[in-house]
Amino acid sequence: MNVQTILTAKGTEVVTIAPSATLGEAAETLKSRGFGALVASADGASLDGIISERDIVRVLAAHGAETLGRDVASCMSSDVVTCAPGDSIDSLMSMMTERRIRHLPVVDESDALVGMISIGDVVKYRLVELESENDQLHEYIQGNVG
Repeated sequence: MNVQTILTAKGTEVVTIAPSATLGEAAETLKSRGFGALVASADGASLDGIISERDIVRVLAAHGAETLGRDVASCMSSDVVTCAPGDSIDSLMSMMTERRIRHLPVVDESDALVGMISIGDVVKYRLVELESENDQLHEYIQGNVG
């Protein structure tokens, strides 16, 4: 199973926010859409950065409520780790664990943004994979024992 399998099932919508938008706007978008991170993009298609709930909370804790008026660019991560549609679930699990990343933008060979994968997506589809393997083993054992 690979990233494309997940994208085919969950969809390829990527919600973006302009780097010039405020952190308050980012927080509202995260809340209303039920997401944990947004891709920061000046044109809605390119990848300028990523901003997560954690990024906003850290800035808020350090500087107080007035930070909600700051722009997204002031606290987004601009050195974004990405993945490709052909990457395996196992490689994503490793990368996300090692780098402590919860969201990965998916880019194609021309660096066009084609989706977003969360750690929840990876865990969900890995469980599906394990259940399928378990069912196959069960059927194999039943076939050989009976």
